[in-house]
Amino acid sequence: MLAAPMSGSGKTTITAGVIAALAARGLQVAPFKCGPDYIDPSYHALAAGRPCANLDAWMVPPAHIPTILARRAAGADVALIEGVMGLFDGYAGDDDTGSSAHIARLTNTPVVVVLNIASMARTAAALIHGLRSFDPQLNVVGVILNNAGSARHIQMVQQAIEESVGLPVLGALTREALLNLPERHLGLVPTAEPGRWAEWIAQVRSRVEAGIDLDRLLELARAAEILQLPGSWSFPEARADLRRPTIAIARDEAFSFIYPENLELLEAAGAKLAFFSPMHDQVLPDQTGAIYLCGGFPELYAEELSGNHAMCNALRQAAQQNMPIYAECGGLMYLTQAVQDEAGRSFPMVGVLPGHSAMSGRLTLGYRTVTALNDSWLWRAGETVRGHEFHYSVWAERPPETAWLYTRQPDALRPEASNEGTQIGNVLASYIHLHFLAAPQMAERFVQAAQ
Repeated sequence: MLAAPMSGSGKTTITAGVIAALAARGLQVAPFKCGPDYIDPSYHALAAGRPCANLDAWMVPPAHIPTILARRAAGADVALIEGVMGLFDGYAGDDDTGSSAHIARLTNTPVVVVLNIASMARTAAALIHGLRSFDPQLNVVGVILNNAGSARHIQMVQQAIEESVGLPVLGALTREALLNLPERHLGLVPTAEPGRWAEWIAQVRSRVEAGIDLDRLLELARAAEILQLPGSWSFPEARADLRRPTIAIARDEAFSFIYPENLELLEAAGAKLAFFSPMHDQVLPDQTGAIYLCGGFPELYAEELSGNHAMCNALRQAAQQNMPIYAECGGLMYLTQAVQDEAGRSFPMVGVLPGHSAMSGRLTLGYRTVTALNDSWLWRAGETVRGHEFHYSVWAERPPETAWLYTRQPDALRPEASNEGTQIGNVLASYIHLHFLAAPQMAERFVQAAQ
């Protein structure tokens, strides 16, 4: 695992570069990302040439994490996990559930710390000492330096860490503007959108190959303990006894936030998956029985989405015919009457949901526990599931009589319960992102509804 003391340390850059460098050696690399993030995994998947899986021990039962890691790494030579935020940052200040450290403990994974050493020298050793000693159960085995100012700077920090802490420094990357990726309100730009991603990965790979001891890194990986897998749980096997209904999945530049396991669970439950582009396609896939509108950035492509009248009409007609439609975050925005972008321009959308979505300039972020308020094709009233929110938009001008989908349970930051999402006919929409492994019955019910 490549982890760090804080966000912005360069974990994603170095992880993608290491993946690409190992792949260039002919190794099969299984990439992983701690936490609920959708964007960073897109870079790792591009570098590895295979999907990047999330390891989230807050949304998904912790006992499942070793099995997910083992299953997704099957056939690979090495598994490389990027941490999330700071090493011990999890659900709360007194609870590191879901943190990088939690994932490393669950999977007996050795941890290499990526340390941004800009504006520091010997203090770097104190930081590494603290990270190493804070949790005796954690196996911190090395350090990679990032944002170094010079070869002399690297030498000073390496000497301080190796002599004072006793951990090896496996290499360093110097400060280079060309390694910086463009960011916006939700972090990096997903690779589903046009960009210089392959060129950037090649540049990072060359810096990693020149600056990091990959042989030593592989030695540390080989020293990882064998995973002890629980015998009580396994990934569901695909069912062959069902007629395979088609579930249409939104996938294009505007919609790309979906966990690979969500799709695999739908297939295991008997679905035929058909991908379509709300931006470019004129019709839904043939024999569509249900629709999954995942999250993304519809506000950045609002003009193109609005201009595709044929698809808006197709979705509107599907909702009127009571086809099951499940929409998360960006999918919810797309189903409202209009999307208002950051410049204040308004673009008409599908119009299945009343009101409009508008960029607020304020980030709504965090894990959520939600309880279904009513029976639906996906939920039974009173069922509870964990998920997460991550958005800068709000659902504005929502009529007060509009039905709610969930009750959002209180937590440390929100001491009072509140309502979330909506259920209108067979349309279920919410800002909450869900990992289907948190509630595998979702996939089975989704397929039954599509049938």
